[in-house]
Formats: sequence, C-alpha cells, structure tokens
Amino acid sequence: MFKRHLLSSSIAMVTAFGGMSAAALAQESSKYDAEIDESAALEEVVVTGVRASLTKAIDIKRDSFQIVDSIVAEDIGKFPDNNVVEALQRVTGVQVTDRGAGEVSTVAIRGLSDVTTTVNGRQIFTASGRSVALADVPASLLAGVEVYKTRNASQISSGIAGQIDIRTNRPFDFDGSKVVLAGRGIHQEQAESTDPNFSGLFANSWEGDFGKFGALVNVSYAETNYRDQSITPGAAVPFVTGDAPEGWVPYERIQTTDGRVTESPVWEPGLEAGMPYGAGSTLTMNGEDVEYILGRDAVFASDFTGKRERPAANISLQWAPNDSSEYLFEAFYNGYRNESFNSLNFTFVDWWGDNSHLPMGGEIELYPGTNVVKSRDVAFPYGFTSGDILSGETDSFVYALGGNWDISDNFRLSSEVIYQDSTYEESFVAMRFDRVAYGLGVDFNTGNGEPRLEFYDNPETPDVDESDLTDAAQWNVAQLYDNGGSREGDAVTFKLDGELDVDLGAINQISFGLRHEARFASEATRGQEGFLGRNAAELNENLVSINKDFYDGRADIPMSWAAPNGHYINDNIAEFRELYGLPTEQLETTFELDENTTSVYAQANYELELAGHIVDGQIGLRYVNTKRDMEFFDLAILDANGNPTSETGSGSNGKLLPTLTVRYGITDDLVARFAYTSTLQRPGFTQLNPWITYAPSVTDTDGQAFAGNPDLEPVESQNYDLSLEYYFGDASAIYGTLFRRDIEGFFYDAKSYTTYQAETESEPSRYILTRPGNTSNGVLQGLELGATYFPENLPGLLDGFGVQASYTMLDSEQEVPVYDDETGALLTMADTPIFGVSDSSYSVVLAYDKNDLDMRLSYVWRDDFLANYEARLFANPLGVYRQAETSMDFQASYDVSENLMVTFDATNLTNEEYRSYYENPSVYNLGNAIFSRTFALGARYSF
Repeated sequence: MFKRHLLSSSIAMVTAFGGMSAAALAQESSKYDAEIDESAALEEVVVTGVRASLTKAIDIKRDSFQIVDSIVAEDIGKFPDNNVVEALQRVTGVQVTDRGAGEVSTVAIRGLSDVTTTVNGRQIFTASGRSVALADVPASLLAGVEVYKTRNASQISSGIAGQIDIRTNRPFDFDGSKVVLAGRGIHQEQAESTDPNFSGLFANSWEGDFGKFGALVNVSYAETNYRDQSITPGAAVPFVTGDAPEGWVPYERIQTTDGRVTESPVWEPGLEAGMPYGAGSTLTMNGEDVEYILGRDAVFASDFTGKRERPAANISLQWAPNDSSEYLFEAFYNGYRNESFNSLNFTFVDWWGDNSHLPMGGEIELYPGTNVVKSRDVAFPYGFTSGDILSGETDSFVYALGGNWDISDNFRLSSEVIYQDSTYEESFVAMRFDRVAYGLGVDFNTGNGEPRLEFYDNPETPDVDESDLTDAAQWNVAQLYDNGGSREGDAVTFKLDGELDVDLGAINQISFGLRHEARFASEATRGQEGFLGRNAAELNENLVSINKDFYDGRADIPMSWAAPNGHYINDNIAEFRELYGLPTEQLETTFELDENTTSVYAQANYELELAGHIVDGQIGLRYVNTKRDMEFFDLAILDANGNPTSETGSGSNGKLLPTLTVRYGITDDLVARFAYTSTLQRPGFTQLNPWITYAPSVTDTDGQAFAGNPDLEPVESQNYDLSLEYYFGDASAIYGTLFRRDIEGFFYDAKSYTTYQAETESEPSRYILTRPGNTSNGVLQGLELGATYFPENLPGLLDGFGVQASYTMLDSEQEVPVYDDETGALLTMADTPIFGVSDSSYSVVLAYDKNDLDMRLSYVWRDDFLANYEARLFANPLGVYRQAETSMDFQASYDVSENLMVTFDATNLTNEEYRSYYENPSVYNLGNAIFSRTFALGARYSF
C-alpha cells in the first residue's frame, strides 16, 4: 500500500486562481472574455442566437495564436445540443461516433480519439481514468467550448488528438443580478419515454469598499430512458465441406487443435486478413490439402434498455479587492447514475449434426466465387438468452482556489491549487436461460447486411411452437454471473504562471510556469458464477422478462423472446445467491498507483514586420517529468495467509516538447498560420498492470488472456499545421488547414499463446495472450476546410439565412507488428489504417436568424472507418469496420418576450441504421443497429 503524495507545505500556502489556466492560455481567450465583461448587458438583450454565437466563435479563431475552433452558447443556459459531443460534430475536423444509449459519446479530432478535456483550463478525470466522458458534462452549464488543434508551451501536453476546453459561466460575466431557469422534455422514440432536463443559473455581484464580489450557482439535472437494438451474425470459423475427409462428418467444424490431425494448430486464428476465402481454398491436414468452407458460429440479437441520470452543479465566487488583483473559488460536481438491461438472444449456428430432414436438405449456399457460407440449415442448435443488468454510479468533485495579481504594469502572476476526487462503483448481474431447438434456417445476409433467422417446428411434438421464444417452459435456467467493481482517483495540482512584458527586439512578452500534480488511483473487483439447471417455468413468474417489437420489424428475425429479468434478479440478489449456493463476496483491490507529474515551461511572444505585414506568434519549450510507484495484486494466487499476492514497481520518464507558432497577416482579413508542436498520450493505469486475466472461451475456440505492461512509455506525436483563413464579415469566414502527425510508440497488443486451467475448466487449455507495447508507429495527414457565411442585405424573409459547412480529408497509415504465434518473436511489420480514421467527413448547417426566431438544420456524414480489431480467435479478417454514418438534427428557438424563450429540438431525423463489417461487407457483414430519434420541447426564462 502506498501513502498518497501531498504537496509540500510551502506550495500549499500559495493561493491560486482556480479559474485561470496557464498565463499564456489565458491570453488566448482574453479578448473573448473582455467582450463578455464589457458588453454583458447588451448581450442579454441583443447579441444572442445562431448568428451571434457563430460570430463569437469566428472572433476566437481569428484572435488566437493557436489553430482553434469554438462553439459558443447562443444564450445563457442555451447550448445548441443535448450534449457537448453532439454539438462538436459540426466543428471542422471533428468526428463523433459510438451513438447509443440515447446519445453520441465519443469525440475524435482529425480521426484521433486521445483528446485531453479541461474545464476552465483544468484537466479533469473520472475515477481511475485519465479523462472524463464529455457526455457527462451537461450542456446547460456551459458558456462555450474551444477545440485546440495546436497548443503552445503553457498548455497541458497530453492528448495527441488535441485539447477540448469547456468554459463555464462566472459571476463577473454579468452586470449585477442574473437568474436563468430552463426546462426541456426530451422524447426518446424507441424507449417511448419523455425525459426531463432542467437547469438553473443564479448569479449576482456587489461593489463597495471591499471592491467587487460576485457569486454564481449553476445546477443541472438530466434524465434519459433509452433503447438500442442490434442484430449481428457472429464470427467466422472453418468447416470441412460436404465431401469430408475420412473420419469426419460432412460440414463438421474444424477446431484449432484436433487429435485426428497431426498439424497443430490446424489453422491459425486472428490473422490480419483472415483465412483465405476464395473458392476451393485448402488447409493442410495430415499432410494433405483439404478443402474447407467458412461459416458463422452464431447469430445474436441485443435489446438494450436503461435509465441514466446526470446531476451536476457549479459554484463560482469571484472577488476583486482592487484593480490589480482578483481571487476566485470554484467547485464543480458532475454525477452519473445508470442502470442498463441487456436482453440478449444468442443462437449458435455451427453444429454439424445431420440436417438432411430440414428444408434445405442438408445443403449449404455459398457466396458466389467464395468459400463463405451465405445460408444453411442447422439441426438441434443450442441457444441461450441472457438478462444482463449493469448498475454504475459516479461522483466527481473539482475544487479550485486562487488568484491573479498585477505585480507591476508589465509583470503579472497567476496561480491555483486544485483538488479533485472521483469515484465509480458498479455491479453486474447476468443470468442465462438455455435450450436446444429442433432446427433452424439462417441467411447471414438478406441483401442489406441483416440476417434472417427462422426456427422450425418438430413434427413429433406438434403442441410445441418452437418459434415462440416467449414460452418460458422451453427454457432452462442456467448460469448466474455476479460481478462488481470500484475505481477511485484523486489529485492535488499546483500551478504558477507568469507574464512579463519586455522590449527585446521582436520579443514583446515572456511567459513561464510550473505545474505539479500528485495523482492517486486504485481499482477493486469481485466476481463469481454458478449453474442451476431448472426449468424457467418452475420459478417465480417475475423472473421472466419478455420484450416486444424488436428492431421495429425491419428484419426477418424473432421480435420477442423470454430472458431473465435482470431488474428482478438485481433487486433480489441475496435470494438468488442462496439459490445458486454462492456467497456474498467483498471487493478486492487489484492495483494502487501514485503518480507525480511536474511540468515547467518558458515561452516568448514575438512580433515583427515582414514586407509591410505583421508576423507574430509564440516560441516555447515545455519539459514534462513523470514518476510513478505501483502495486498490483493477483487475485488468483494467494499467499500463506490467504491474501492476494502482490508485485510492486516504479517507473519514470521525461520529455522535452518544443513548440512554434507563426501568424502572418497577409491583409487585414487574410491570415496565414504555421504551427509545430509536440504532444503526448500517456498509458491508462490499467494498461500498466502486469497480471494476466483469463477469459475462458464459450465458443469452442481458444480462450483469451490479457495483461498490461508496467514499462509502457508515452506515445509522442510531432505535429505540423499550415492554415489560411479569410474573414469577410461579422459572421462570415472561409479557412483551410493542411496538417500532419508523425506518431511514435502507439500502444499495440503483442500476441502469444499460453496454457491455463480456469476454475470452470476440467483440464488446462490454450489461451491467446495479448499484452500492449510501444510497438507501432503511424502517420496521419490531411486537409480540413471550413466556411461560415451569412449573406448581407437579402430581401424580406430571406434576410437571416446563413450556412456553416466543413469538410475533412484524412490519410492514415500505422505500422503494426506481426508476431510468431508460439515464440512471440517479431516477424515483420504490416501497414494498416489508424483506428477510428475516416478518409473523409463533412457537415452542412443551414441557419436562420431573424428577429425573435432562430433555426438550424444540420447534416453530418463520415466515411467508413476501421473501428477496432476482433478478438484473435476466429477465421474472419481481424479488422472491424463501421459503414458510413450520417445524422440529421434540427434546433429552433423563439423569443416570446424579452424574458421567455421556447425551444424545439430533434436528433437523428432520418432514423438511421448503423452497420459494421469485416473488411469485405459483401461477404462479411457484421453488426446492424438502430438508435432512437429524439424530439424535445423546452422553455427558458431569465430575469
């Protein structure tokens, strides 16, 4: 166990300005902040709406040394989307993905997802992670968001994709008292639920002999009931053909090891391109070439429902005793409550028993010119339904105290001390019903990527409807899985920044700073399982949950089935543990880690004249040093006292990161920029854990094993950006950027084999072990274009129309290692696209801002992309690709009076289906999913 590191008393005594980021970062937004301070009262009445928010975003971009794009709230308490992530998808160079559970959750900047998130310049995290989910930050608390694609030496160096800085409101933003109350009802179409979303802002400031003092409280509560539905044909495995070798049954599945075959493994799972799938492809079995075919192992459907709550609050106290100093205390809280239920219907379709009595007469249909199965009948297929319930709860607090001081006319200091504390607790309970059916027919792709699944009735039991999956009497109660975990993290951060105005030729300002963070993280877990083996109809009827209208009837698959009721099981877990003979387990710690990171920087602002035009920018250097002490616990190996064995370790690394930005004013309205920067991606704490975790196979393949690597180094990216921007109106601009990222040391999993016997296994079996290393390098380059245009002097009702558009083109390449399966030795390097990178994406927003009416209709599209690698257990290609994704959203607001606004919002208007595939969608279709459309009505009252 380790003591948490504390800052020295001398550092702790330094007061800090919690709302200030590093001095140079503050300078980036100073012009915007000044506009708010000087014209707050005017903004409340006039400068609101779509056009005003786009104008402010353009001003931030124009005035910054960095390449930055922004979103500004259209009015106090009115951010233009349900959450920050949905708003960011319209920002040039930003792509979003992982739609589900009623929202979009993942952000990528220029295809890379390692994004650093800050709130008012402070880096925040959730529990034992290094970042926070942007969707957890309520949009109603925000004043604006900046997306930094380049960074200067004063900014946090982590996040090779970029930095997203969230700005909240502060009391000095308003002239005296301000109260804003807002509420919305958001209808989730698939969940058939209308959910509340409320927020309130209360601010005031006072002036007197004490100077100026302001206080602000901002609270928010959002509730979401959701339903997501997906159907997926499983992974591919090899089978012998109908002309089976001696000793084999026609269409029998070929395992990786088989006593009838001298070669071992018989076939190699987890190949980059998969096993060859051309017609007539062969394997070597007992020294002979044997033809094989590739078929799917299963078809499964998921009906995923849940309820999520997000409470949040922000408190801000500002005090300016005089013109040369200001102090601030801020507290930020965000919470997360989620209970999700997954009703899963899983059917194996890989059994090779005699099926000649079924409609296809034992024949198998292949895709033309391939050895891949398109359709087949399966006799006596085994299947199960599972009711999985996951409950999670997060509470995160950030406290900051500090000040900034004008030491003299040309010397300024700012400082802050920040304390963060974040915890996450979860429990997971799953029960299975299982059965063996008489037979089924399956078509893995009916033409649009969706499978067809039909169960056949047994003529010998005419009273049993095999296609009625809601009949509890056809199901047996099988396994129960009872797991849980907790994660926690805290940090104390000290920052000191200074600015000195100088006259040293071209250099007009020098800035410097120090940042030290003492971070602690730990995780704990528990897990057990049991088996019952009783008919579901024998138990309490509340145990059975039956869904309805699955997948809106869009696919020819069962629309309802009986599954264990996870909510009932979770509410009565003690009873079910007793039924299964399981104890009540306690959490056991898996790791504890202390990490200390110290950064220092120096930076110079310069300005000179070149050919009659101003050239200015920044040049700087940042040094980052990280030291960590770790203790990991192996719960599978106990010492003499019955406690988990542990292993301790330590590590350190240091990085020197130069930055250079150049801004060239070609004309008053035409600006060119160049930036060279260096950024880092740090390994997640769980990636450092060396203990091996084993996951036995449920599909007659090798098991999976995972381990971390305590010697992982940060990924480093060298970044080059060149932009040209033309500003031709208050809300009109066009801009383009060429960029390149040279990335060294990507985290990539090495593959090897190991043998292990799990508690549920009768003998040792083979596992595929993956362990990360800094073994991959990559290059990302591309072009992004953006434009905002509000034509002037349009006639009549047309006056107020505008357009915002962006386009991003990306080209990526990543070298990945190829290892020898048995020895783990590196054989060669192969080139693949970088995960998550679409070759192209674009967004178009049609806006209308006229008098009291604001509207915007937005359309977003991104190309296919490599999302992830499949588990290295199967014969299909390893890469899982997402098909092109689109979204159309609409927002409108109307000012009923000076104080009252009503709003209407809608997302996913076109009711899209989302699909994935293994490299070749024509034969290797994979996932199909539908997510909810949402429609919202709201009102906002301010005074």
